[in-house]
Amino acid sequence: MWQYKTIKMTEVPKHIGIIMDGNRRFARRLMMKPWKGHEYGAKKIQKVMDWCKEIGCKELTLYAFSVENFNRPEYEFNYLMDLFRKEFDNLKKEDSIIHKNKVRINFIGRIWMFSEDITKKMKQLMEDTKDYSDYTVNFAMAYGGRAEIIDATKKIAERIKNKTLDIDDINDEVFRKSLYLESEPNLIIRTSGEHRTSGFLIYQASYAELFFCDKMWPEFEKEDFMQAIESYCSTDRRFGR
Repeated sequence: MWQYKTIKMTEVPKHIGIIMDGNRRFARRLMMKPWKGHEYGAKKIQKVMDWCKEIGCKELTLYAFSVENFNRPEYEFNYLMDLFRKEFDNLKKEDSIIHKNKVRINFIGRIWMFSEDITKKMKQLMEDTKDYSDYTVNFAMAYGGRAEIIDATKKIAERIKNKTLDIDDINDEVFRKSLYLESEPNLIIRTSGEHRTSGFLIYQASYAELFFCDKMWPEFEKEDFMQAIESYCSTDRRFGR
């Protein structure tokens, strides 16, 4: 097993973003229907939340479903929607990890694109956990980085139209507050061996460190996670200076 070095709690990323890629390829490798891989992937999320808690990472953003994913084959799409319903109901239970650990849940993206019942479950989870402040988990759902920037631009344009914002007052802070997610990840992890970010948090992750793992998302284990953390901690982050 790969051994990681001692990591100082003060050096760990406070916000980690993960592109959870490779569920379908994992399933094919096991000779299963490709969409069955999403079920294995969903089980991995709770483990990652535990690992984040262990190292002191306070915020986690998970790329769960993109705008483009709505074009998946109907049988796979329906399977995913049922899986979302099941997992959201599990999170809502009083003995779930989010209530035990006081985890605030957010859903970022064009969540209105989902069916009414799924949208309602997402909004209820956000309402139920809005007062939690120990940890935050953001699920990027119906998300796209370009879509986020377009929607932020529309918000700003609407404020200018309504004369609540002057065009000369547009700056980084105004734009960040118009995005789905204002906070910025320190580290982005992508599984499956792909070396791209696929539009994930385009604006927020401009200075994030990137870590690419060859394993598929269901295969991602604690040693891989800690290797990403060690890689981050060993980097001299100068932010362009």
